[in-house]
Amino acid sequence: MYRHFPSRETLLLAVYRTDVEALIAAAARLLAEHEPLEALRLWLTRLAAYGHGDRGASQAMEAATRPDLRSHFHPPVAAALDQLLTACGDAQQVRPGTDADEVLLLVSFLWKAGSGPDRQGRTERLLRIVIDGLRPFE
Repeated sequence: MYRHFPSRETLLLAVYRTDVEALIAAAARLLAEHEPLEALRLWLTRLAAYGHGDRGASQAMEAATRPDLRSHFHPPVAAALDQLLTACGDAQQVRPGTDADEVLLLVSFLWKAGSGPDRQGRTERLLRIVIDGLRPFE
């Protein structure tokens, strides 16, 4: 396994990079296929799946939050989320001024939500709370 990677961390980061690229590409595809708020929910669900994966993605997420790596991985993810939030804002489905960096901070629980038989259900309930909190006041 390490034949092409000098260390375990390098391997995990390569996996993470592939996942991040897929996550970024998913934003435009989801917006083309769904209403903006549903696209956002599906994208956040996909983000959560990376943190729960069996490929060590949660460790890669932790590694990617290191100050020296965050600057490399964070901007394209924030840009993809901003694309989704802009579409939601244009459709008046989220509060005005909703910021991608703040939403990422808010949903950072996704890759720390733990394991167990109710992990998926817990993640879905927490994402519902987040989505409801992003909706504009009536």
